[in-house]
Amino acid sequence: MLLPLRLLTATLGGVALWLAFPGYDLWWLAPVGCGALAVACAGASLRTGFAAGLLLGLTWYAPMFTWAGTYAGAAPWLGMSAVSALYPAALGLLLAFLQRGGAIRPVVGAAAWVLMEYARAVTPFGGFPWARLGFSQADSPMLAAASLVAVTGLGFLVALVGGLLARAAQLVLWHGTHRTPARAGLMVLTALALTFAPLLVPRPTEGEDLAVAAVQGDLPPGFTRTLSADRGAMLQRYTDMTDDLAERVRAGTSPAPDLVLWPEGASDLDPVAESTGVATTERIMASVDAVDAPVLLGATSRSADGAPRNMVFEMQPGVGIEDTYQKVYLAPFGEEMPLRPLVRHLSPWVDRITDFEAGDEPGTMAVDLGEGRQVDLGLGICFEVVVDPAVRDLVTGGAELIVVPTSNAWFGEGDQSVQHLAASRVRAVEYGRSVVHISNVGVSGLISPDGTVHERTGLFTRAMLEGEVPLRTELTPAVSTGPWVVPAALVLVVLGMLRRRTR
Repeated sequence: MLLPLRLLTATLGGVALWLAFPGYDLWWLAPVGCGALAVACAGASLRTGFAAGLLLGLTWYAPMFTWAGTYAGAAPWLGMSAVSALYPAALGLLLAFLQRGGAIRPVVGAAAWVLMEYARAVTPFGGFPWARLGFSQADSPMLAAASLVAVTGLGFLVALVGGLLARAAQLVLWHGTHRTPARAGLMVLTALALTFAPLLVPRPTEGEDLAVAAVQGDLPPGFTRTLSADRGAMLQRYTDMTDDLAERVRAGTSPAPDLVLWPEGASDLDPVAESTGVATTERIMASVDAVDAPVLLGATSRSADGAPRNMVFEMQPGVGIEDTYQKVYLAPFGEEMPLRPLVRHLSPWVDRITDFEAGDEPGTMAVDLGEGRQVDLGLGICFEVVVDPAVRDLVTGGAELIVVPTSNAWFGEGDQSVQHLAASRVRAVEYGRSVVHISNVGVSGLISPDGTVHERTGLFTRAMLEGEVPLRTELTPAVSTGPWVVPAALVLVVLGMLRRRTR
Protein backbone atom coordinates (compact mmCIF):
# COMPACT_ATOMS: atom_id res chain seq x y z
CA MET A 1 0.00 0.00 0.00
CA LEU A 2 1.33 3.45 -0.92
CA LEU A 3 2.29 5.77 1.94
CA PRO A 4 -0.41 8.42 1.24
CA LEU A 5 -3.07 5.73 1.24
CA ARG A 6 -1.80 4.32 4.54
CA LEU A 7 -1.91 7.74 6.18
CA LEU A 8 -5.36 8.48 4.76
CA THR A 9 -6.65 5.15 6.07
CA ALA A 10 -5.29 5.89 9.55
CA THR A 11 -6.78 9.40 9.48
CA LEU A 12 -10.21 8.07 8.57
CA GLY A 13 -9.81 5.50 11.34
CA GLY A 14 -9.33 8.31 13.85
CA VAL A 15 -12.48 10.02 12.61
CA ALA A 16 -14.37 6.73 12.98
CA LEU A 17 -13.20 6.35 16.58
CA TRP A 18 -14.25 9.92 17.42
CA LEU A 19 -17.73 9.33 15.98
CA ALA A 20 -18.10 6.07 17.92
CA PHE A 21 -18.37 7.95 21.22
CA PRO A 22 -21.19 10.15 22.59
CA GLY A 23 -22.62 12.46 21.39
CA TYR A 24 -22.52 10.75 17.98
CA ASP A 25 -22.99 7.26 19.46
CA LEU A 26 -22.01 5.36 16.32
CA TRP A 27 -20.58 2.52 18.43
CA TRP A 28 -20.02 0.24 15.43
CA LEU A 29 -17.40 2.65 14.09
CA ALA A 30 -15.03 1.78 16.97
CA PRO A 31 -14.09 -1.61 15.43
CA VAL A 32 -13.83 0.13 12.05
CA GLY A 33 -11.31 2.60 13.49
CA CYS A 34 -9.24 -0.19 15.03
CA GLY A 35 -9.31 -2.12 11.77
CA ALA A 36 -8.23 0.95 9.81
CA LEU A 37 -5.05 1.27 11.88
CA ALA A 38 -4.33 -2.43 11.43
CA VAL A 39 -4.61 -2.01 7.65
CA ALA A 40 -2.45 1.13 7.63
CA CYS A 41 0.33 -0.59 9.59
CA ALA A 42 0.36 -4.01 7.92
CA GLY A 43 3.68 -4.38 6.07
CA ALA A 44 4.63 -0.78 6.86
CA SER A 45 7.95 0.52 8.13
CA LEU A 46 8.22 1.41 11.80
CA ARG A 47 8.35 5.09 10.91
CA THR A 48 5.20 4.81 8.82
CA GLY A 49 3.45 2.90 11.60
CA PHE A 50 4.31 5.66 14.05
CA ALA A 51 3.04 8.35 11.67
CA ALA A 52 -0.17 6.43 10.99
CA GLY A 53 -0.85 5.98 14.70
CA LEU A 54 -0.13 9.64 15.36
CA LEU A 55 -2.58 10.78 12.68
CA LEU A 56 -5.23 8.41 14.02
CA GLY A 57 -4.70 9.78 17.51
CA LEU A 58 -4.87 13.41 16.45
CA THR A 59 -8.05 12.99 14.41
CA TRP A 60 -9.59 10.99 17.26
CA TYR A 61 -8.68 13.01 20.33
CA ALA A 62 -8.51 16.59 19.04
CA PRO A 63 -12.22 16.82 18.11
CA MET A 64 -13.23 14.64 21.04
CA PHE A 65 -11.48 16.79 23.64
CA THR A 66 -12.67 20.21 22.44
CA TRP A 67 -14.51 20.57 25.76
CA ALA A 68 -11.13 20.77 27.51
CA GLY A 69 -10.61 24.25 26.04
CA THR A 70 -13.95 25.72 27.15
CA TYR A 71 -12.31 27.94 29.76
CA ALA A 72 -8.62 27.11 29.53
CA GLY A 73 -8.28 28.00 25.86
CA ALA A 74 -6.87 26.28 22.78
CA ALA A 75 -3.32 25.65 23.99
CA PRO A 76 -4.15 23.19 26.81
CA TRP A 77 -6.76 21.44 24.65
CA LEU A 78 -4.34 20.97 21.76
CA GLY A 79 -1.54 20.01 24.14
CA MET A 80 -3.67 17.33 25.79
CA SER A 81 -4.75 16.03 22.38
CA ALA A 82 -1.18 15.91 21.08
CA VAL A 83 0.18 14.11 24.15
CA SER A 84 -2.71 11.63 24.05
CA ALA A 85 -2.01 10.98 20.35
CA LEU A 86 1.51 9.80 21.18
CA TYR A 87 0.02 6.60 22.59
CA PRO A 88 -1.70 5.50 19.35
CA ALA A 89 1.52 6.56 17.62
CA ALA A 90 3.45 4.05 19.74
CA LEU A 91 0.71 1.52 19.02
CA GLY A 92 1.13 2.09 15.28
CA LEU A 93 4.87 1.48 15.58
CA LEU A 94 4.21 -1.75 17.50
CA LEU A 95 1.61 -2.93 14.98
CA ALA A 96 4.03 -2.24 12.14
CA PHE A 97 6.61 -4.46 13.86
CA LEU A 98 4.12 -7.23 14.63
CA GLN A 99 2.74 -7.15 11.07
CA ARG A 100 6.02 -6.80 9.16
CA GLY A 101 5.14 -9.74 6.97
CA GLY A 102 2.14 -7.81 5.68
CA ALA A 103 -0.58 -9.96 7.21
CA ILE A 104 -2.94 -8.36 9.72
CA ARG A 105 -2.85 -10.22 13.04
CA PRO A 106 -6.18 -9.64 14.79
CA VAL A 107 -5.50 -11.28 18.17
CA VAL A 108 -2.06 -9.88 18.87
CA GLY A 109 -3.17 -6.53 17.43
CA ALA A 110 -6.09 -6.39 19.87
CA ALA A 111 -3.68 -7.20 22.70
CA ALA A 112 -1.51 -4.28 21.59
CA TRP A 113 -4.56 -2.00 21.84
CA VAL A 114 -5.05 -3.15 25.44
CA LEU A 115 -1.47 -2.22 26.30
CA MET A 116 -1.82 1.18 24.65
CA GLU A 117 -4.98 1.98 26.60
CA TYR A 118 -3.40 0.81 29.84
CA ALA A 119 -0.37 3.04 29.25
CA ARG A 120 -2.69 6.03 28.68
CA ALA A 121 -4.58 5.15 31.86
CA VAL A 122 -1.52 5.29 34.14
CA THR A 123 0.96 7.70 32.50
CA PRO A 124 1.93 10.48 32.66
CA PHE A 125 1.10 12.10 36.01
CA GLY A 126 -1.34 9.34 36.93
CA GLY A 127 -2.80 8.96 33.44
CA PHE A 128 -6.00 10.01 31.70
CA PRO A 129 -8.19 6.93 31.06
CA TRP A 130 -10.86 8.87 29.14
CA ALA A 131 -11.98 7.76 25.65
CA ARG A 132 -11.10 4.09 26.06
CA LEU A 133 -12.64 1.74 23.51
CA GLY A 134 -14.92 0.10 26.06
CA PHE A 135 -16.52 3.40 27.01
CA SER A 136 -17.78 3.80 23.42
CA GLN A 137 -19.94 0.68 23.74
CA ALA A 138 -22.73 1.76 26.13
CA ASP A 139 -25.34 1.13 23.41
CA SER A 140 -23.55 -1.77 21.74
CA PRO A 141 -24.57 -5.46 21.79
CA MET A 142 -21.05 -6.09 23.09
CA LEU A 143 -21.74 -4.16 26.32
CA ALA A 144 -22.53 -7.22 28.45
CA ALA A 145 -19.02 -8.55 27.82
CA ALA A 146 -17.84 -5.94 30.34
CA SER A 147 -19.39 -8.04 33.11
CA LEU A 148 -17.21 -10.97 32.03
CA VAL A 149 -13.86 -9.37 31.20
CA ALA A 150 -14.17 -5.80 32.53
CA VAL A 151 -13.87 -2.57 30.54
CA THR A 152 -10.33 -3.53 29.55
CA GLY A 153 -11.48 -6.83 28.07
CA LEU A 154 -14.35 -5.09 26.30
CA GLY A 155 -11.76 -2.88 24.61
CA PHE A 156 -9.88 -6.02 23.53
CA LEU A 157 -13.10 -7.39 22.03
CA VAL A 158 -13.75 -4.17 20.08
CA ALA A 159 -10.21 -4.18 18.65
CA LEU A 160 -10.42 -7.90 17.87
CA VAL A 161 -13.64 -7.46 15.90
CA GLY A 162 -11.99 -4.64 13.97
CA GLY A 163 -8.89 -6.72 13.31
CA LEU A 164 -10.92 -9.66 12.02
CA LEU A 165 -12.87 -7.45 9.63
CA ALA A 166 -9.65 -5.81 8.46
CA ARG A 167 -8.01 -9.19 7.85
CA ALA A 168 -11.04 -10.36 5.89
CA ALA A 169 -10.85 -7.25 3.72
CA GLN A 170 -7.12 -7.74 3.26
CA LEU A 171 -7.60 -11.33 2.10
CA VAL A 172 -10.20 -10.34 -0.46
CA LEU A 173 -8.48 -7.22 -1.80
CA TRP A 174 -4.80 -8.13 -1.70
CA HIS A 175 -4.32 -11.87 -1.24
CA GLY A 176 -6.98 -13.45 -3.38
CA THR A 177 -6.75 -17.23 -3.89
CA HIS A 178 -9.33 -19.92 -4.49
CA ARG A 179 -9.59 -20.33 -0.70
CA THR A 180 -9.88 -16.64 0.06
CA PRO A 181 -13.69 -16.27 0.07
CA ALA A 182 -14.11 -19.08 2.60
CA ARG A 183 -11.36 -17.75 4.90
CA ALA A 184 -12.62 -14.18 4.68
CA GLY A 185 -16.21 -15.29 5.24
CA LEU A 186 -15.19 -17.24 8.34
CA MET A 187 -13.50 -14.15 9.78
CA VAL A 188 -16.54 -11.97 9.11
CA LEU A 189 -18.80 -14.56 10.76
CA THR A 190 -16.45 -14.73 13.76
CA ALA A 191 -16.50 -10.93 14.05
CA LEU A 192 -20.30 -10.91 13.92
CA ALA A 193 -20.51 -13.68 16.51
CA LEU A 194 -18.18 -11.79 18.87
CA THR A 195 -20.29 -8.67 18.38
CA PHE A 196 -23.68 -10.19 19.08
CA ALA A 197 -22.94 -13.17 21.35
CA PRO A 198 -22.74 -10.91 24.44
CA LEU A 199 -26.49 -10.34 24.03
CA LEU A 200 -26.84 -13.82 25.56
CA VAL A 201 -24.98 -12.80 28.72
CA PRO A 202 -27.47 -12.17 31.57
CA ARG A 203 -27.59 -8.66 33.05
CA PRO A 204 -29.59 -9.17 36.25
CA THR A 205 -31.25 -6.16 37.85
CA GLU A 206 -33.04 -7.74 40.80
CA GLY A 207 -32.38 -6.34 44.26
CA GLU A 208 -33.88 -4.50 47.19
CA ASP A 209 -35.08 -1.10 45.99
CA LEU A 210 -33.67 2.10 47.42
CA ALA A 211 -35.64 5.31 46.91
CA VAL A 212 -33.27 8.10 45.91
CA ALA A 213 -33.63 11.75 45.06
CA ALA A 214 -30.71 13.31 43.19
CA VAL A 215 -30.61 17.09 42.87
CA GLN A 216 -29.27 18.84 39.76
CA GLY A 217 -29.15 22.51 40.66
CA ASP A 218 -27.62 24.09 37.53
CA LEU A 219 -25.61 27.31 37.92
CA PRO A 220 -26.84 30.42 39.70
CA PRO A 221 -26.57 33.78 37.88
CA GLY A 222 -23.06 35.19 37.80
CA PHE A 223 -21.41 31.80 38.23
CA THR A 224 -17.90 31.34 36.83
CA ARG A 225 -15.72 28.27 36.62
CA THR A 226 -14.06 28.71 40.00
CA LEU A 227 -16.56 30.46 42.23
CA SER A 228 -19.99 32.05 42.25
CA ALA A 229 -20.47 35.80 42.14
CA ASP A 230 -22.17 35.57 45.53
CA ARG A 231 -20.63 33.04 47.91
CA GLY A 232 -23.32 30.67 49.08
CA ALA A 233 -25.49 31.10 45.99
CA MET A 234 -24.71 27.57 44.83
CA LEU A 235 -25.55 26.10 48.23
CA GLN A 236 -28.79 28.08 48.26
CA ARG A 237 -29.84 26.33 45.06
CA TYR A 238 -29.54 22.93 46.70
CA THR A 239 -31.14 23.80 50.01
CA ASP A 240 -34.08 25.43 48.20
CA MET A 241 -34.62 22.43 45.92
CA THR A 242 -34.34 20.01 48.84
CA ASP A 243 -36.81 22.09 50.84
CA ASP A 244 -39.20 21.96 47.88
CA LEU A 245 -38.83 18.16 47.83
CA ALA A 246 -39.60 18.02 51.55
CA GLU A 247 -42.78 20.03 50.99
CA ARG A 248 -43.91 17.70 48.21
CA VAL A 249 -43.25 14.69 50.43
CA ARG A 250 -45.37 16.20 53.19
CA ALA A 251 -48.09 16.98 50.66
CA GLY A 252 -48.01 13.43 49.37
CA THR A 253 -47.10 14.41 45.79
CA SER A 254 -43.59 12.89 45.96
CA PRO A 255 -42.47 9.65 47.62
CA ALA A 256 -40.25 9.97 50.68
CA PRO A 257 -36.65 9.31 49.64
CA ASP A 258 -34.39 6.96 51.57
CA LEU A 259 -31.37 8.98 50.43
CA VAL A 260 -30.81 12.44 48.90
CA LEU A 261 -27.76 13.08 46.72
CA TRP A 262 -26.21 16.40 45.76
CA PRO A 263 -23.35 16.59 43.19
CA GLU A 264 -19.69 17.53 43.45
CA GLY A 265 -19.26 21.10 44.64
CA ALA A 266 -22.96 21.51 45.52
CA SER A 267 -21.93 23.58 48.51
CA ASP A 268 -19.67 26.49 47.64
CA LEU A 269 -19.14 27.00 51.39
CA ASP A 270 -16.98 24.67 53.46
CA PRO A 271 -19.11 22.82 56.06
CA VAL A 272 -16.15 22.41 58.41
CA ALA A 273 -14.29 25.72 57.99
CA GLU A 274 -13.52 27.47 61.27
CA SER A 275 -14.96 30.78 60.09
CA THR A 276 -18.12 29.64 58.27
CA GLY A 277 -18.52 25.93 59.00
CA VAL A 278 -21.06 26.18 61.82
CA ALA A 279 -23.37 28.50 59.89
CA THR A 280 -22.98 26.44 56.70
CA THR A 281 -23.76 23.19 58.48
CA GLU A 282 -26.82 24.77 60.09
CA ARG A 283 -28.09 25.87 56.65
CA ILE A 284 -27.62 22.40 55.24
CA MET A 285 -29.08 20.67 58.28
CA ALA A 286 -32.27 22.69 58.05
CA SER A 287 -32.91 21.03 54.68
CA VAL A 288 -31.68 17.62 55.85
CA ASP A 289 -34.06 17.67 58.79
CA ALA A 290 -36.90 18.94 56.60
CA VAL A 291 -36.58 16.04 54.14
CA ASP A 292 -35.89 13.62 57.02
CA ALA A 293 -33.36 11.57 55.07
CA PRO A 294 -29.57 11.41 54.93
CA VAL A 295 -28.06 13.81 52.40
CA LEU A 296 -24.72 13.27 50.66
CA LEU A 297 -23.19 16.44 49.24
CA GLY A 298 -19.99 17.52 47.58
CA ALA A 299 -17.91 20.47 48.75
CA THR A 300 -14.34 21.71 48.71
CA SER A 301 -12.92 21.67 52.22
CA ARG A 302 -9.50 22.59 53.53
CA SER A 303 -7.07 20.62 55.64
CA ALA A 304 -5.31 21.98 58.70
CA ASP A 305 -2.48 23.30 56.52
CA GLY A 306 -4.89 24.98 54.10
CA ALA A 307 -4.74 22.50 51.21
CA PRO A 308 -8.07 22.07 49.40
CA ARG A 309 -9.75 18.66 49.46
CA ASN A 310 -12.51 17.41 47.16
CA MET A 311 -14.97 15.94 49.66
CA VAL A 312 -18.32 14.23 50.01
CA PHE A 313 -20.10 14.76 53.34
CA GLU A 314 -22.76 12.49 54.77
CA MET A 315 -25.31 14.55 56.74
CA GLN A 316 -27.73 12.66 58.98
CA PRO A 317 -31.04 14.15 60.18
CA GLY A 318 -30.77 15.34 63.76
CA VAL A 319 -27.06 14.50 63.84
CA GLY A 320 -25.03 16.53 61.36
CA ILE A 321 -21.87 15.33 59.64
CA GLU A 322 -21.69 11.57 60.09
CA ASP A 323 -18.99 10.53 57.60
CA THR A 324 -16.79 11.94 54.83
CA TYR A 325 -14.94 10.80 51.73
CA GLN A 326 -11.90 12.60 50.33
CA LYS A 327 -11.20 12.10 46.63
CA VAL A 328 -8.23 9.79 46.08
CA TYR A 329 -7.54 9.94 42.33
CA LEU A 330 -7.03 13.60 41.51
CA ALA A 331 -7.37 14.85 37.94
CA PRO A 332 -4.02 16.08 36.58
CA PHE A 333 -4.22 19.67 35.30
CA GLY A 334 -7.56 20.05 37.10
CA GLU A 335 -6.94 19.26 40.76
CA GLU A 336 -3.18 19.16 40.63
CA MET A 337 -0.86 20.95 38.25
CA PRO A 338 2.20 19.02 37.01
CA LEU A 339 4.93 21.06 35.36
CA ARG A 340 3.36 24.27 36.61
CA PRO A 341 6.21 26.63 35.50
CA LEU A 342 6.05 25.23 31.97
CA VAL A 343 2.27 25.00 31.65
CA ARG A 344 1.91 28.55 32.98
CA HIS A 345 3.09 29.76 29.56
CA LEU A 346 0.20 27.94 27.86
CA SER A 347 -2.78 29.25 29.81
CA PRO A 348 -3.55 32.00 32.34
CA TRP A 349 -5.82 29.51 34.12
CA VAL A 350 -2.89 27.54 35.49
CA ASP A 351 -2.39 29.61 38.61
CA ARG A 352 -6.10 29.52 39.42
CA ILE A 353 -5.70 25.78 39.99
CA THR A 354 -4.50 24.97 43.48
CA ASP A 355 -3.01 21.54 44.11
CA PHE A 356 -5.55 19.47 46.03
CA GLU A 357 -4.70 17.03 48.77
CA ALA A 358 -5.52 13.43 47.84
CA GLY A 359 -7.31 11.06 50.16
CA ASP A 360 -5.96 7.60 50.91
CA GLU A 361 -9.10 5.48 51.55
CA PRO A 362 -11.52 4.08 48.94
CA GLY A 363 -14.89 5.82 48.79
CA THR A 364 -16.96 3.20 50.58
CA MET A 365 -19.50 4.58 53.03
CA ALA A 366 -22.08 2.77 55.19
CA VAL A 367 -25.09 5.09 55.45
CA ASP A 368 -27.75 4.62 58.12
CA LEU A 369 -31.23 4.89 56.63
CA GLY A 370 -33.09 4.59 59.91
CA GLU A 371 -35.40 1.85 61.18
CA GLY A 372 -32.47 -0.56 61.26
CA ARG A 373 -31.68 -0.18 57.55
CA GLN A 374 -28.26 0.59 56.12
CA VAL A 375 -26.88 0.92 52.60
CA ASP A 376 -23.24 0.47 51.61
CA LEU A 377 -22.36 3.09 49.02
CA GLY A 378 -19.38 3.36 46.70
CA LEU A 379 -18.39 6.96 45.89
CA GLY A 380 -16.41 7.89 42.80
CA ILE A 381 -16.08 11.66 42.49
CA CYS A 382 -16.17 12.89 38.89
CA PHE A 383 -13.35 11.36 36.80
CA GLU A 384 -12.77 8.59 39.35
CA VAL A 385 -15.46 6.58 37.56
CA VAL A 386 -13.08 6.02 34.61
CA VAL A 387 -10.22 4.87 36.87
CA ASP A 388 -10.24 1.07 37.08
CA PRO A 389 -8.85 0.55 40.60
CA ALA A 390 -11.04 3.34 41.99
CA VAL A 391 -14.26 1.61 40.95
CA ARG A 392 -13.06 -1.93 41.57
CA ASP A 393 -12.10 -1.04 45.15
CA LEU A 394 -15.64 0.18 45.77
CA VAL A 395 -17.22 -3.08 44.67
CA THR A 396 -14.74 -5.34 46.45
CA GLY A 397 -15.24 -3.11 49.49
CA GLY A 398 -18.92 -4.07 49.62
CA ALA A 399 -20.67 -1.27 47.72
CA GLU A 400 -24.28 -2.11 46.87
CA LEU A 401 -24.76 1.12 44.89
CA ILE A 402 -22.26 3.36 43.11
CA VAL A 403 -22.69 7.13 43.31
CA VAL A 404 -20.86 9.45 40.90
CA PRO A 405 -21.19 13.07 42.04
CA THR A 406 -19.65 15.34 39.43
CA SER A 407 -19.36 18.90 38.18
CA ASN A 408 -19.53 19.22 34.40
CA ALA A 409 -19.86 23.01 34.46
CA TRP A 410 -16.20 23.41 33.52
CA PHE A 411 -16.75 21.90 30.07
CA GLY A 412 -19.52 23.99 28.57
CA GLU A 413 -21.93 22.70 25.94
CA GLY A 414 -19.61 20.01 24.55
CA ASP A 415 -19.90 16.23 24.67
CA GLN A 416 -17.96 15.72 27.91
CA SER A 417 -21.09 15.22 30.00
CA VAL A 418 -22.59 12.53 27.76
CA GLN A 419 -19.22 10.80 27.45
CA HIS A 420 -19.08 10.81 31.24
CA LEU A 421 -22.57 9.35 31.61
CA ALA A 422 -21.71 6.60 29.12
CA ALA A 423 -18.69 5.62 31.23
CA SER A 424 -20.98 5.24 34.27
CA ARG A 425 -23.33 3.08 32.19
CA VAL A 426 -20.49 0.74 31.22
CA ARG A 427 -19.36 0.55 34.86
CA ALA A 428 -22.90 -0.38 35.91
CA VAL A 429 -22.81 -3.43 33.65
CA GLU A 430 -19.19 -4.26 34.44
CA TYR A 431 -19.92 -4.68 38.15
CA GLY A 432 -23.66 -5.33 38.14
CA ARG A 433 -24.43 -2.26 40.24
CA SER A 434 -26.90 0.57 39.96
CA VAL A 435 -25.19 3.93 39.46
CA VAL A 436 -26.53 7.34 40.42
CA HIS A 437 -24.70 9.75 38.14
CA ILE A 438 -25.49 13.22 39.47
CA SER A 439 -24.00 16.35 37.90
CA ASN A 440 -24.48 19.95 38.96
CA VAL A 441 -25.44 20.95 35.39
CA GLY A 442 -26.18 17.58 33.74
CA VAL A 443 -26.26 15.24 32.07
CA SER A 444 -27.44 13.18 35.08
CA GLY A 445 -29.27 9.88 35.31
CA LEU A 446 -30.28 6.91 37.42
CA ILE A 447 -28.61 3.87 35.85
CA SER A 448 -29.80 0.32 36.49
CA PRO A 449 -27.31 -2.60 36.62
CA ASP A 450 -28.04 -3.47 32.99
CA GLY A 451 -26.80 -0.04 31.86
CA THR A 452 -30.23 1.47 31.18
CA VAL A 453 -30.59 5.16 32.05
CA HIS A 454 -33.73 6.36 33.84
CA GLU A 455 -34.67 9.97 34.63
CA ARG A 456 -32.02 11.30 32.27
CA THR A 457 -31.70 15.08 32.47
CA GLY A 458 -30.73 17.75 29.98
CA LEU A 459 -27.59 19.87 30.09
CA PHE A 460 -27.66 23.16 32.04
CA THR A 461 -31.11 22.58 33.51
CA ARG A 462 -32.50 22.33 37.03
CA ALA A 463 -33.89 18.87 37.75
CA MET A 464 -34.85 16.51 40.56
CA LEU A 465 -34.26 12.85 39.76
CA GLU A 466 -36.59 10.68 41.82
CA GLY A 467 -36.76 6.93 41.53
CA GLU A 468 -35.93 3.53 42.95
CA VAL A 469 -32.65 1.78 42.20
CA PRO A 470 -31.98 -1.89 42.99
CA LEU A 471 -29.20 -2.72 45.42
CA ARG A 472 -26.98 -5.69 44.56
CA THR A 473 -24.15 -7.54 46.28
CA GLU A 474 -23.41 -10.33 43.78
CA LEU A 475 -19.97 -10.00 42.17
CA THR A 476 -19.61 -10.25 38.40
CA PRO A 477 -16.80 -12.32 36.83
CA ALA A 478 -15.14 -9.04 35.86
CA VAL A 479 -14.05 -8.55 39.48
CA SER A 480 -11.78 -11.58 39.12
CA THR A 481 -10.86 -11.44 35.44
CA GLY A 482 -10.36 -7.69 35.03
CA PRO A 483 -6.92 -7.44 36.66
CA TRP A 484 -5.59 -10.23 34.41
CA VAL A 485 -6.52 -8.74 31.05
CA VAL A 486 -3.47 -6.47 30.79
CA PRO A 487 -0.94 -9.16 31.86
CA ALA A 488 -2.52 -11.59 29.39
CA ALA A 489 -2.29 -8.97 26.64
CA LEU A 490 1.36 -8.37 27.49
CA VAL A 491 2.10 -12.09 27.15
CA LEU A 492 0.36 -12.19 23.75
CA VAL A 493 2.31 -9.20 22.48
CA VAL A 494 5.65 -10.52 23.73
CA LEU A 495 4.99 -13.87 22.08
CA GLY A 496 4.01 -12.05 18.91
CA MET A 497 7.23 -10.05 18.95
CA LEU A 498 9.33 -13.18 19.50
CA ARG A 499 7.55 -14.84 16.61
CA ARG A 500 8.44 -11.92 14.37
CA ARG A 501 12.09 -12.02 15.40
CA THR A 502 12.45 -15.73 14.67
CA ARG A 503 11.21 -15.33 11.09
